Amino acid sequence: MIKTLVTGASGFIGRHSLPLLLKAGHEVHAVSLKKKNPIISGVNWHQADLKSYSQTKKLFADIRPTHLLHFAWTTEPGSFWDDLENKKWVQASLELLKTFQMHGGRRIVIAGTCAEYEWNEQICSEIKTRIKPATLYGNCKNELQLKANTFCKKYKLSLCWGRIFFVYGPYEHPVRLIPSVINSLLSKKVAECTHGEQYRDLLYVEDVASGFVALLCTEVTGIVNIGSGESSMLKNIIETIGEKVGYPELIRLGSIPSRLGDPIRLVADINKLRKEVGWSPKFSLDVGLDKTIQWWKAIDLNDDNISINR
Repeated sequence: MIKTLVTGASGFIGRHSLPLLLKAGHEVHAVSLKKKNPIISGVNWHQADLKSYSQTKKLFADIRPTHLLHFAWTTEPGSFWDDLENKKWVQASLELLKTFQMHGGRRIVIAGTCAEYEWNEQICSEIKTRIKPATLYGNCKNELQLKANTFCKKYKLSLCWGRIFFVYGPYEHPVRLIPSVINSLLSKKVAECTHGEQYRDLLYVEDVASGFVALLCTEVTGIVNIGSGESSMLKNIIETIGEKVGYPELIRLGSIPSRLGDPIRLVADINKLRKEVGWSPKFSLDVGLDKTIQWWKAIDLNDDNISINR
């Protein structure tokens, strides 16, 4: 049986990968820094600080996974772009790979980011688009990709690097765009936004998790974009949320500035994902927004059992 360890397993994407791995027949081990984690029947939870080599070493000695799905990283909204924690995660991730290899691991899939690309390009291709990160986050992810690739070639490990574009859905941090607009309107408060003329490749979180599980279950190696392959204007998405939730008059487009250096359009070329992995998104943007809105309507943000992060 495939024995898979998922890092960042209580996070935004990681938690959605767990039931999919179980469905695929894996023995699933999930690691988190937290004591309280999602209750999912069949998942074996482990508490560890992956930036501690001694804890990482014990974790892998106890589990001896054959497969590794690595999501763990620093992702605090607003600060993660230039957070010095990014540098610590490069080293921690390399130690993770070394320990995985020492205990007989075979297949690794790591979460990368579209922030590794030069953002002057509108359509980002794994082959054609230049690598020119504009943030510390993007630089550190790219540094890890290069070093992980070298390490895995040396020790004959199978490595795939999934570059994530823009994700939305249940358990997203409430200060990010889509949940902040939804929750403002649900509370009958003003939803302050940028001009909204940016185009982004948005993919529902269950699809993102499904894409990573699909990568893990193949022998495809190298870099693979994880996106929808389509771009949507943020203004249109915000206005659609207004129509679905109600109170569209509370939306204030252009009331806050865009982030410095924010590109006007970012979209993934997903030909490799479709052709080599044989995977395509399941949820349309309209369906994904409906599911996301219903989830936010149903939860109590004051409930200690609801852990929302990435």
